[in-house]
Amino acid sequence: MSTSIKFGTSGWRAIVADEFIVSNIKLAVAGIAAYVKTQPQPHRVLVGRDPRFLGESFVDIAARVLAGAGIMPIVISEAAPTPGIAHAVRTMKTSGAINFTASHNPPEYNGIKFSTHDGAPALPEVTKQIEAAIASLQASGAEIPQANPPEGGFETADVKASFLKRLEELVDLKAIAKSGIKIVYDPFWGAGRGYSSDLLLSAGVPCETVHDFRDVLFGGHAPEPDDHLLGDTRAKMKEIGAALGIATDGDADRFGIVDADGTFIQPNYVIALLFDYLVETRGWKNGVAKSVATTNLINALADYHKVPIFETPVGFKYIGELIIADKIAIGGEESAGLTIRGHVPEKDGVIAGLLVAEMVATRGKSLGAQLKELFAKVGSFYPVRENFRLTPEVKAAFTEKLKKDPTELSGRKVSSVVRTDGLKLILEDGSWVCYRLSGTEPVVRAYTEARSEHDMEALKAAAEKFVLS
Repeated sequence: MSTSIKFGTSGWRAIVADEFIVSNIKLAVAGIAAYVKTQPQPHRVLVGRDPRFLGESFVDIAARVLAGAGIMPIVISEAAPTPGIAHAVRTMKTSGAINFTASHNPPEYNGIKFSTHDGAPALPEVTKQIEAAIASLQASGAEIPQANPPEGGFETADVKASFLKRLEELVDLKAIAKSGIKIVYDPFWGAGRGYSSDLLLSAGVPCETVHDFRDVLFGGHAPEPDDHLLGDTRAKMKEIGAALGIATDGDADRFGIVDADGTFIQPNYVIALLFDYLVETRGWKNGVAKSVATTNLINALADYHKVPIFETPVGFKYIGELIIADKIAIGGEESAGLTIRGHVPEKDGVIAGLLVAEMVATRGKSLGAQLKELFAKVGSFYPVRENFRLTPEVKAAFTEKLKKDPTELSGRKVSSVVRTDGLKLILEDGSWVCYRLSGTEPVVRAYTEARSEHDMEALKAAAEKFVLS
C-alpha cells in the first residue's frame, strides 16, 4: 500500500502497519536521498531514532536505501534526542539527518523528521522537493535500490558525549549544584533517558528519575509531558522534597515543568521566564522569537527590555532560521519548544529543563513566585488553547469566515488583525484569539489569551461562539 507522503511542520508521521510501512519508508528515504544529491558533497547522512517499536529495523532500512543511492549513512547506535541529533549534524558537518520519531504522538505512531545540513528542521521549500521526488518515484513504479552494509557494518556514531559537553557550556551547572536544590527528571520512557539526569548527577546535583526504562508503549499513552500525565513526577518530588520537576517527551524536543508545590507551569510562561532570565544573566539583547500563537507576555517583555521581537508562523523551523542568523537570544512556541542563542536551531526539551533548574537555583525562588514578579513588571497574561472538532458543514462555513477580517468578537471591538498564521484577532485591552485550522484533521485550534483570570472564561466562550455560530 502506498500513500501520499506529506511532510508537515515536523516531518511525516503515520500509524505503524497502516501507512507507516516498509514500502513507504523506502519511498520517503529515497525522496530525501534525491534531495541530498542536489546538495554539495560529501553526501553523508546521520540516521537516528527514538525508542519506539521497530526503530532499529527502520534505521537499518533507511541506511540501506541511502547506501543504494550512493549516500554514506552514519547510524546512531542508541536512541537519541532530536536536539542531540541536530547538534551532531552541525559538529560532524553531515548533509543532514533522518530521524525516526513521532515525538509526542501516541505509541502506535512513528515518523520521519529530516534535518538539513545546518541541523534545522527542513523548510517548506526543501520538503516540497522531497515530496516531488517521492511522487515521481511512485509514478515510475521503479524498484528502489538498496545496498548491503559493508563488512563490519555501516559507520556508526555516538551523539551523546558531544551534546552533553555543549549543554555543559550553555548551562551553569555549578550554580544548580551550589544551591542544593533537588530535581526529579521524567524522560517519559523516551530518547531523553540518560541525558538531563546524567549531566545533573555528574555536576553533583541530587536528581531522581521516574520512567527511566524503555517502554515502546510509553505507559499506554502518548509520551507527552503535559499536566495530566505528570502524576508520578509529582509523587517523586513530594517523596524527596524536590524544588523542581523537569520532563521531556518521546524524542526530548519538548519539555514539561512542575513547580515545587506540584503546579504545572505552562510552556508559555516557561519561555517568558527564561527570556527574562537570559537577558538578566547573559546580557543578550539581540531579540526574541515566538510563534503567533504564543503568549503576548513575551511581547510585553521585549518592550520592557527594549529588544526586537520576531513573530513567526507555527513551526519551529522559522525560529531555527533566526537562531542560525544570531538574531535572537531565545525562541519558543507554546507547544513546549524552545532553543537559545549559540545552540541548535531545533526544539530542545533537554536544555529547557536544565535552564529552568539554573533559573530556580540562581534566583532562589519558586517559578510561581517568579511569575508573580513578572506580572508585576509588565502586566498579567492568561493563555489557553482549545481544539474544536468540526463537522464538514461547519468546517466549510468556518473556512469561509476565516477569509474575512472581523471588526468585533461577541461585542468586543477588534483593534487589529494578524495573519502571520491563521487568523489572530487582537482586542482593545490586549487580549486576543487566534484560530488555526489543522491540515490533517477536521479540527480548529483556538488560542485565547485574557489579561485577567476573571476574563478567561468569557473570552473562551466568545472564541467558541465565533467558530460554531
